[in-house]
Amino acid sequence: MAKILTSKPRPKKTPTAPISYEAIHRRAKEMEGDTARFLSELVRTQSFSSKERGVIAVIRKEMKKLGFDGVRVDGLGNIIGRIGSGPRVLAFDGHVDTVYPGDRSQWTFGPFDGKVVGGMLRGRGSVDQKGGVATMIHAGRVIKELGLNDQFTIYFTGTVMEEDCDGLCWQYIINEDKIRPELVVITEPTNLNIYRGHRGRMEIRVEVKGRSCHGSAPERGDNAIYKIARVALEIEKLNGRLRTDPFLGKGTVTISEVRSSSPSLCAVADEAAIHLDRRLTAGETKESALAEVKGAAERAGCPDARVFVLKYEEAAYTGKVYPTEKYYPTWTLDERSPYLKDAVDAYAGALGRAPTVDKWTFSTNGIATAGLNGIPTLGLGPGNEVYAHAADEACPVGHLSEAVAFYAAFVARLNGKV
Repeated sequence: MAKILTSKPRPKKTPTAPISYEAIHRRAKEMEGDTARFLSELVRTQSFSSKERGVIAVIRKEMKKLGFDGVRVDGLGNIIGRIGSGPRVLAFDGHVDTVYPGDRSQWTFGPFDGKVVGGMLRGRGSVDQKGGVATMIHAGRVIKELGLNDQFTIYFTGTVMEEDCDGLCWQYIINEDKIRPELVVITEPTNLNIYRGHRGRMEIRVEVKGRSCHGSAPERGDNAIYKIARVALEIEKLNGRLRTDPFLGKGTVTISEVRSSSPSLCAVADEAAIHLDRRLTAGETKESALAEVKGAAERAGCPDARVFVLKYEEAAYTGKVYPTEKYYPTWTLDERSPYLKDAVDAYAGALGRAPTVDKWTFSTNGIATAGLNGIPTLGLGPGNEVYAHAADEACPVGHLSEAVAFYAAFVARLNGKV
């Protein structure tokens, strides 16, 4: 079942001299060119999963230049900047790794040029999600300059390996760094909407055994490819029967890879496997999803098929291996949460319009903060998620100052400064 997160009772806000939302927005707009400069530098610094060392150095330099109160890199390679030292803990998160550019012929500009053309900052990661990283860090600058925080220790986490294993970074931050915020703001792209959840996911493998023989007499063997093909057809039918939810939408399953093995290409396959991408809506669990796939294998005549959740055991750029199961739980923040109300009010105050409150289609580090650990989590980020992982990825420059303004205004709202 999806975790629906509410909020802990919060201390009464201390009255302070008010700071206008207009002043916050004005400062963010004044900085827009410098925020674009920083994002351009991030885009030009390639940082694929497990290869983020260079971009971490760029972020460390920027945090120090902006006068963050603390900057450190943990054992997994996440960079953690700190502003303030209040008794309450708040975190802004953005992952610093990107997917590869893919087929370069599909790009009409260089994937790593980081140039602004026609009001769009172009390049891999500009949307997913270095735009969020740049804007949350520059929001830290506004928070310090305008004195918007006194209650919180605010962490700004540039996290690693999210594209390969979402949430692994925050499992490490919570379990090993011992940082457990009362609220986490995810800066993944939302097209400047406020998002309060998304479906979970799993990576499932189905393996079947066959019996090899010479390809000239296939009747002597038992072809594992035919067996896994029958399972695949049952998985296709299963997708149409999965649960749906009015907010999160429908659970889905698709086959993303097929593999087989045999003694040679002149032999019947003795083993075959499929890799499943399973998206989990509210009410679906790891156990129910595995049972459904096992049922599909049984209907395909393969009751002995091995069905299991994969593990992630890759080394970070620091050399650290931090194994985890590839199960990423569904989560939502309750629409009645006072954190969400504060976010909506701060958005309207700083940006002059009411926000759309919705959900991500894809998965984020929220699976660890909210899904695994029950920490209230919400998100807003520059750029439209439809450009994530796509050729010609580009982020509107105007989104940068608006994201900075929202993050800073939200902190001000939580601190009773507006």
